[in-house]
Amino acid sequence: MKLGDMQQNPRHLINGRWEIGTTTGVSINPSDTREVVAEHARADRNQTEQAVRAASDALASWSHSNPQRRADVLDLIGSELLARKDELGKLLAREEGKTLPEAVAEVARSGQIFKFFAGEALRIPGELHASVRQGVQVDVTREPVGVVGIIAPWNFPFAIPAWKIAPALAYGNTVVFKPAESVPTCGWALSEIISRSGLPAGAFNLIMGSGREAGQTLVDHPLVNAVSFTGSVATGTRVLQAATARRARVQLEMGGKNPLVVLADADLEQAVDCALQGGYFSTGQRCTASSRFIVEAGVHDAFVARLRQRLATLKVGHALERATEMGPVVDETQLAQNLEHIAIARKEGAEHVFGGERLELATPGHYMSPALFLARPEHRIAREEIFGPVACVLRADSYEHALALANDTPFGLCAGICTTSLKRAMHFKRHAQVGMTMVNLPTAGVDFHVPFGGRKDSSYGPREQGSHAAEFYTTVKTGYMLA
Repeated sequence: MKLGDMQQNPRHLINGRWEIGTTTGVSINPSDTREVVAEHARADRNQTEQAVRAASDALASWSHSNPQRRADVLDLIGSELLARKDELGKLLAREEGKTLPEAVAEVARSGQIFKFFAGEALRIPGELHASVRQGVQVDVTREPVGVVGIIAPWNFPFAIPAWKIAPALAYGNTVVFKPAESVPTCGWALSEIISRSGLPAGAFNLIMGSGREAGQTLVDHPLVNAVSFTGSVATGTRVLQAATARRARVQLEMGGKNPLVVLADADLEQAVDCALQGGYFSTGQRCTASSRFIVEAGVHDAFVARLRQRLATLKVGHALERATEMGPVVDETQLAQNLEHIAIARKEGAEHVFGGERLELATPGHYMSPALFLARPEHRIAREEIFGPVACVLRADSYEHALALANDTPFGLCAGICTTSLKRAMHFKRHAQVGMTMVNLPTAGVDFHVPFGGRKDSSYGPREQGSHAAEFYTTVKTGYMLA
C-alpha cells in the first residue's frame, strides 16, 4: 500500500484490524510548520488493553510457529522496506526533520535489520549436555518471553522500532508497539508493511498515543511479559520501577554524554571530521552523538579553530533540500530546551565559540545553528545530555587526564578516540567505561548485526541488536530426560 492511501489518517492496528482512535493528534513538519504531515489516531487505556489482549491471544499460535515461517515473514518486511527506502525516507525527513540522505539510509538500515533477524529465526541456538547421572540426557532450549511492549523514541522512527520488533517476532514473541507521539506516521508506515507480511491477527499491534496513557498501560499491564524502552533517563527509571515491581523483564536505552578524545598525535582533519559527524549530523539528535570533545592541550586551539571553520560552512536548512547538511530540531519543545541549555552555559561562564542561535529561514521551522562552547568539567553543558546540535570542548593535560575526563560522567554509552598510537587506542578501548568504543571514527554510527548498548545510566538489561538480542527476547529452559 502506498502512503497516500492512508497517510492523512493513520490508525491503530489491533488484532489485525485498523481502528480509529478515541482522540486525534496532528503531526507537523519541523522543516515547515505550515505543513501537516498527518492527522492520526490516539489511543486511551482501553484501546491499549485491547491490543495487549490481542497479543496475548495470538501468542500460542505465533510462539509455536516454525522458524521458516518466521524467517519468511521478516524477510518479506525487510525486502519491502529496502524497495521503498526512497519513498519512506522522504516521509521520515518530513516528519522528523532528518536530512533526506540520512532518512533514506535509516529506512534501508531498517530493512537490513529485518533481513538479519530473518536469518536469526533459523539459527535459534540450543545445547545438549551429558548429565552427571547415568542414563539421563540434558538439553537447553530458548523459548519466547511472551507479549513484548515496545516503546520507541522519535529520533530514529524506523531503525529503533525495527531493531526491537524484528528480534521479538523472530524468537516467537507477540508485540504491542507504541511509537513516539511526534512521529506517528513513520510508526504507522512501518506497521502497515508488517501487517501484510503474513503474521496471524494479534501477533503485531500498533498503538499511537501518549506515554501517560498508552505507554503507562503497556508498562503496567499484567499480560505484558517484557518491556523494551528507549528514551530519557527520567522516563526509563519510571518504566523500570513500574515493570519490575510486577517482575516483568525490562530493557532500557536512555542516552549518553559521549566523549570524543583527540590526542596531540591525531590526524587533525580526521578528528574534526569525526567531531562534526558525531556531534552535529542528524542535528545532534542521537544518543550516540559526541557532545564532549576532550582535546589534548597541544592541539586544543588548532582543533577548535578548524571545527569552528567547518561549523560556519555547515548548511542548515529544510530536510528535503539537496544542499542541506543539518535539518531542523524535531519540535518547538526540543528547540526551547536546546536554547535554554545554551543560555545556562553562557551564564555559568562557558566560552561561546560558535552558533546556538535560532534561525529564520525561507520556511518557518525549528531551526538553530550548531553550537560550540569551551567548557570546564563542572559546567552543566559538559555533564547533562542536551540532545541537540550543542557540544563543548574540554582541555586535557595528557592522555591520562583525557581518559579521566571521558569517564567522569553518569552515562556510559559510547566513547571515541582519535590517535595514531596503537598503544593509546588499545588502552582506551579497555578502560573507557562505556558499552561501545570508536577509534578514529565518529561516536555516532553503529552496525546493525552487533550488540548495541551501554553502561551506567545509559542502559539497563541485555543488549539490543545482533545475536545478543536473544538474551532479552527469549527465556532459557533446561530439560532432563531418562534416556
